[in-house]
Amino acid sequence: MGAVALMQVFETILLLLLGATVLSILARRLSIPYPTLLAGGGALLAFIPGAPRLDLPPGLILALFVAPVLLDAAYDASLRDLRRNWLAVSSLVLVAVALTTLAVALVARQLVPGIPWAAAIALGALVAPPDAVAALAVLRQVDPPHRIRMVLEGESLLNDASALLIYRLAVGAVAARGFSVSQAAPAFALVCVGSVAAGWLLAWPAMRIMRRVTDAPSSVILQFVTTFGVWLLAERLGLSGVVTIVVYALTLARQEAAPMPAYLRLPSFAIWETVTVLLNVLAFTLIGLQLGPILEALSAADRLRYLGAALVILAVVVAVRMAWVLTHHAVVSLRSRRAEPADAGSATGRPTLQSALVVGWCGMRGIVTLAAAMALPGGFPHRDFIQFTAFVVVLGTLILQGLTLRPLLGLLRLPKDTLVERETALARKLALKAAMAELDGDETPAAERLRDEYAGALGLARDGVDPRDRPDNELRRRLVRASRTAIGDLRTAGTIGDDAYRRIEEELDWLELSAMPAGPRA
Repeated sequence: MGAVALMQVFETILLLLLGATVLSILARRLSIPYPTLLAGGGALLAFIPGAPRLDLPPGLILALFVAPVLLDAAYDASLRDLRRNWLAVSSLVLVAVALTTLAVALVARQLVPGIPWAAAIALGALVAPPDAVAALAVLRQVDPPHRIRMVLEGESLLNDASALLIYRLAVGAVAARGFSVSQAAPAFALVCVGSVAAGWLLAWPAMRIMRRVTDAPSSVILQFVTTFGVWLLAERLGLSGVVTIVVYALTLARQEAAPMPAYLRLPSFAIWETVTVLLNVLAFTLIGLQLGPILEALSAADRLRYLGAALVILAVVVAVRMAWVLTHHAVVSLRSRRAEPADAGSATGRPTLQSALVVGWCGMRGIVTLAAAMALPGGFPHRDFIQFTAFVVVLGTLILQGLTLRPLLGLLRLPKDTLVERETALARKLALKAAMAELDGDETPAAERLRDEYAGALGLARDGVDPRDRPDNELRRRLVRASRTAIGDLRTAGTIGDDAYRRIEEELDWLELSAMPAGPRA
């Protein structure tokens, strides 16, 4: 690739980022999920003559956009909540994906004469899993109850793995001109077990290496390099990159000894949050832009014919998920009433019809579906139809379900979930008590001052008040503002240089952060 072409790619990325950022801001102003607006904006942009094109290899798309987002989500995942909701999560990851794959394959066989079973199953597998990137991006904006979020986040971590394994077997069957369950089942099991083992084993040397790094820039770079390295190694070994990354992240997050120090953790988390948002923005814009290349390969007659079939498959995808979730809810509710008729509900809350409706409706597809479709070999049967259908399903679910999810939550009036708030209050009180116990026997003036401060914070915590909201924090913030003005005047007058100014500014930043009130940061 020449220097001019590289510059054009660079300019294209900058333009896409600028446009996507504006759309993201607009989406938040309009209180709609930004993935929907970005994908729709990219699709409209694809119709403009001379619109920017960003053609990336499908393998690179999966590694670049899925690996870091999956690791970020898995690192924050709660194993306890996943265990509590294992039945609902596994039913979505295994049964819902299998049913959707089969239903789409059957419908495709009826709508497209001559499509082989393996190709139809490949189509069903690639449109079956709701996308982790899409689900997490939408969920973080609509704020559903805790149990619903845990079920959907747990599903988003693993459903790509089950669907992509089926997809890989179907594509292999086309290449081999045949399919044998007796041969595929052992390979399927080996990939699953091998991916779990690889993720767990790779986490340990990574942890040992990261503990030796003491500066934030090197630590963050190493985190990203190992993330992409684990994904690429899993793919080279023929394993599931999704399962390997999820197990790798879960293992890293639960390291028992020598956790990452705060001075590394704070910048690391901030950078990861920024990068994942950036990748989300690019991913959903890229989804819309793929409409151009797909349409160019089709004649006008094919476009109309394919659109009708794709819309039917979109309806099947939405309907099968909703039907399975409601069926599963009915069976679980019936068994629960028979087994524990007087039970008032667990700590996570008993599943309700309203929560089942939300879970069933939250099935947005995304970058994994499109990347898998684009990765089909050149001579694959009905490749154009499969790619077009994948795009229609992705954009259709993002628009149909993404735009209506928030209104649905408001219409159902789900009860306020205070589980996290209650557990946060408990942890805060125990942490303050442990700190005060550490001061026992220390009669120095410094210990007395800290004892009084922690006692006041514990009193507020017992009353259900966040200690960060105590009145003296407003005074602390006033003092920090005065200090900032003072050192700014010194720098302006030339009394101190920028090195000294930045060092004191950092100290004041930490003081201000410790005095910030509860709630979201400005």
